[in-house]
Amino acid sequence: MLYFRNDYGAGAHPAVLEALCGSNAELTPGYGTDRYCRRAAETVRSLCRCPEAAVHFLVGGTQTNKTALAAFLRPYEAVVSAASGHICVHEAGAVEQDGHAILRLPAPDGKLTPDLLRAAMAGPVNEHTVVPRLAYISNTTELGTVYSGAELRSLREACSELGLLLYCDGARLGSAMAAGDTDFSDYAAACDAFTIGGTKNGLLFGEALVIVNPALQPGFRNCMKQQGAMLAKGRLLGVQFEAVLRDGLYLSLASHANALAKRLAESLEKSGIPLLVQAESNQVFPILPDRAVEALRQDVEFEVERKMDGARTCIRFVTAWHTAEADVDALLELLENLEK
Repeated sequence: MLYFRNDYGAGAHPAVLEALCGSNAELTPGYGTDRYCRRAAETVRSLCRCPEAAVHFLVGGTQTNKTALAAFLRPYEAVVSAASGHICVHEAGAVEQDGHAILRLPAPDGKLTPDLLRAAMAGPVNEHTVVPRLAYISNTTELGTVYSGAELRSLREACSELGLLLYCDGARLGSAMAAGDTDFSDYAAACDAFTIGGTKNGLLFGEALVIVNPALQPGFRNCMKQQGAMLAKGRLLGVQFEAVLRDGLYLSLASHANALAKRLAESLEKSGIPLLVQAESNQVFPILPDRAVEALRQDVEFEVERKMDGARTCIRFVTAWHTAEADVDALLELLENLEK
């Protein structure tokens, strides 16, 4: 069975497992106060060129988004997001559970723009309404599109103009950086806070939250504990991030996934299979006849994105750090035979 369902289905990169095994017998303080977490946090600050940033390690993406937005917002404050944003479609109301409305904006390519933000802020805001306070973006987006450095800077300017915080969900930040013209320092410069995803790029589990805005830093560990987001064996997070951020491994793993997705997308387009959006990162969204989708299920693991007009369905293929070129070859051969 070929696996293109997601980029977290495998365990961990060997370098991460080696680091975990090497530290396994050590006895360290808990809750992220160990030397591994301190070193990993210093590495993150160095990569971000932001020595004053607060860096926290959490287990998963939904947990991180929920904890961060609960900490950053007053009870009556709302989040502005593309309607396809992860917090809108894949987190079971986690943000709303803490009392924060999400203003969902239509964004066909999955990306917020300054004009969309201005439109969202144009309506009346008073004591009877929720108050938009934070712009949520993800890079890459749920559609695999990527914000450029210029787009990040434009969003920063718009958020400053409108009095909004800018928060970037970086569950696939490695893929975004490998696909575009940004590095860690661009997110530190543009965002009040952002995450560095590990779960989908070589770690067993783990997300790093980088809080750049000093006003958002105090008391965050209290919020982590309240939300059940403080791992007792916190060292396990620090060890993994230290391993994957060393010697450029984080970006290398993402680049591998992107390269295979690009090859897959180009081959699909050459064979006449349309894509929902242009493939920019490690997610590819082909549109296939329903009969082809059903036949493909016999040999390939994938996700269904949406039903299209007529007897067609858009599905999602995801490549990962562990995807082999032979897997892409086999998938392309299956698709070619289906089309015949």
